[in-house]
Amino acid sequence: MADAPTRLLADTVASWGLPLSADQLRQFARYADELLAWNAHTNLTAITDREAIYVRHFLDSLVLARFWGDAPASLVDIGTGAGFPGVPLKILRPPLALTLVDSVGKKTAFLRHLVAVLGLDQVRVITGRAEELGRDPREREQYDVVTARAVADLRVLAEYALPLLRVGGVLLAPKGAEAATEAAAARRACALLGGALEQVAPVELPGIEPRTLVVVRKVAPTDPRYPRPVGVPARRPL
Repeated sequence: MADAPTRLLADTVASWGLPLSADQLRQFARYADELLAWNAHTNLTAITDREAIYVRHFLDSLVLARFWGDAPASLVDIGTGAGFPGVPLKILRPPLALTLVDSVGKKTAFLRHLVAVLGLDQVRVITGRAEELGRDPREREQYDVVTARAVADLRVLAEYALPLLRVGGVLLAPKGAEAATEAAAARRACALLGGALEQVAPVELPGIEPRTLVVVRKVAPTDPRYPRPVGVPARRPL
């Protein structure tokens, strides 16, 4: 019989019209096991209660799939940390070509291990910065979806993310209670980068404070001046 966190995950995601198979639920259980084991010696997460991992990491990641529209072919998750939200979304949608980006080598080491033990294919793990990726012609304007959780203010995040999106793609940015104010302040930056604010949507998850998801659509190619060099977007937001 499934444990309580697994039942909560399965029931909640099914209520969104996104059912998980037994194999997918086993992958999430193994993900939680590996996260807790590695976290004992590598600082990956402050959340160490198993049920909280299922809600605050897994469900908080999977809810993004309700907003990505037609099933995307490619996703890049910047500042991914221990793989959130990218890896849960990959488990949900196995055909997704996933790129995970983080500047911290210990975190990307965990991710490479995780990808192997979960048997995930079409996953790349990159130790680096979003500004560098956005200037690489192999990466620039190649992705259907960019995700970023707790990475930066939206004015900064837009400069990290929008250069990576193809026209028509979306940035999905989970935010807190002040999301509407932050999104309004980022409208100009988004427009400069070829984006348009599409939605600021409330998100409810079981047992935790209300969340908000900001959706930015790529509507035009990004000016080649952007992104600026590493560190500049954070120091001088658009």
